[in-house]
Amino acid sequence: METGDPALELADLVMHFGPVRAVDGVSLRIERGTVLALVGESGSGKSTVGRCVVRLLAPTAGTVRLGGTDVTHLGRRRLRPHRRDVSIVFQDPASSLDPRLQVGDIVGEPLRLLRLGLSRAERDRRVGDALEQVGLRRQVAQRYPHEMSGGQRQRVSIARALVSSPRLLVADEPTSALDVSVQASVLNLLADLQRDLGFACLFITHDLSAVEYVADEVAVMYLGTLVEHGTREAVLDAPMHPYTQALLSAAPLPDPRAQRARRRVLLDGEIPSPTAPPPGCRFHTRCPVAQDRCRTEVPPLRATARGRVACHLVADDGTGPDVRRVAREETALRYGSRR
Repeated sequence: METGDPALELADLVMHFGPVRAVDGVSLRIERGTVLALVGESGSGKSTVGRCVVRLLAPTAGTVRLGGTDVTHLGRRRLRPHRRDVSIVFQDPASSLDPRLQVGDIVGEPLRLLRLGLSRAERDRRVGDALEQVGLRRQVAQRYPHEMSGGQRQRVSIARALVSSPRLLVADEPTSALDVSVQASVLNLLADLQRDLGFACLFITHDLSAVEYVADEVAVMYLGTLVEHGTREAVLDAPMHPYTQALLSAAPLPDPRAQRARRRVLLDGEIPSPTAPPPGCRFHTRCPVAQDRCRTEVPPLRATARGRVACHLVADDGTGPDVRRVAREETALRYGSRR
């Protein structure tokens, strides 16, 4: 990676699968040593972005730059030197680990495929170091994935991703397939490793409590496009876009009294089909404050005083409609005030 360049830069990234417009013009930048959380509902295109970043998918259009190098259209041979700079942790460790291989071979496979010229002894040493780094014993290298718990398998996945010392880690919902009791320990592990090793991270998730814990910046996707992007504090404490406000209202609060006192924003209808996105703002079919302009004119992702947002109703200073207040008023009209 060239000095001073960001770890990742996406410019107008597009990924279509035939008529399905999974990603439609996403632009992001992740500085080295920082964590950006990409959040949104299932089907919003988050995982597709992650797979384009590691070039498991070749984008339909746009640009992917790793450390200042354009890798969008590189072939397999020319891409090989850049594979070391980026790794991915998949959502389900049970399906992402080869059941026929022992853990040591699984973790050491990137070192072999990258052709780093390591001897077998040196490769085994680095595999053992990687296993200890994620909280597992070196002896685990002799076991098979089916002999381990879900949390242990995900730690193996993290060890495999980090054994080659990447500059960028794509973590694709790394805790969603785990028991709730195990999720916190894996999040703690990722946060500690990111702080100690200094890699950048694209953290893909729908768990907003995890976002608050690990992220420096937050980007929100809806139906293949970005609708909001800013610092963790700006997005979580004072969200601008109505969709972001609705997402945050659905996240449970640890304080039971605060949870009972607030009103959720209940969005009408389902997320539209990515084969035929609605005209104008893609969120207008579910937005409780949509206006006529929203139904015909596509809002650009523009800069405000509190970050970037794609909403006609948000001013340049970041102020805009509060759909949570609208939800409270609608609930009061429908059911009366709570006593």
